[in-house]
Amino acid sequence: MLTVGDSFPEFEKKAVVSLEPGKEFKTIKRDDFNGKWTVFFWWPLDFTFVCPTEITSFNEKFEEFEKRDANLVGASIDSEFVHLAWRNDHPGLRSLKFPMIADTSKSLSEELGILEKTNKIAYRATYIIDPDGIIQHVSVNGLDVGRNVNEIIRLLDALQTGELTPCNWEPGQATLN
Repeated sequence: MLTVGDSFPEFEKKAVVSLEPGKEFKTIKRDDFNGKWTVFFWWPLDFTFVCPTEITSFNEKFEEFEKRDANLVGASIDSEFVHLAWRNDHPGLRSLKFPMIADTSKSLSEELGILEKTNKIAYRATYIIDPDGIIQHVSVNGLDVGRNVNEIIRLLDALQTGELTPCNWEPGQATLN
């Protein structure tokens, strides 16, 4: 599995970016995120139970990522057409403000090393990537356990200080010098 200090892989994938007819899809590349922090999170499959709770939580906190000048990107191994159908079907997903990347070839999830061995679906992986494309944080949850979006924001804040942050550090608290 790629980890802290590794370069996030190059990729070019289709993504759902809108529900507006004719503007639903866009090709997204890693280079689209250069120069900014990026939070890239994976969910196992569309039309499941835990996944929409996470995706809607990320969407509810979208402005928090924007305040930190950070891109927010979601992905799974489902196709862009399945993503679009799910967004249209699920009321909580209709107003997403970030792209849903389709890794149908599983090439990116495989390169990251986040595919579950038996069914080859992606684990709930979260990457925080710095403006130079270097992974600064990675966490992976099992298929049944959702993540904590507030903790991801706290980690992004800590990383963006460029300082040493002690255990249980919260924004506004002193860093270690």
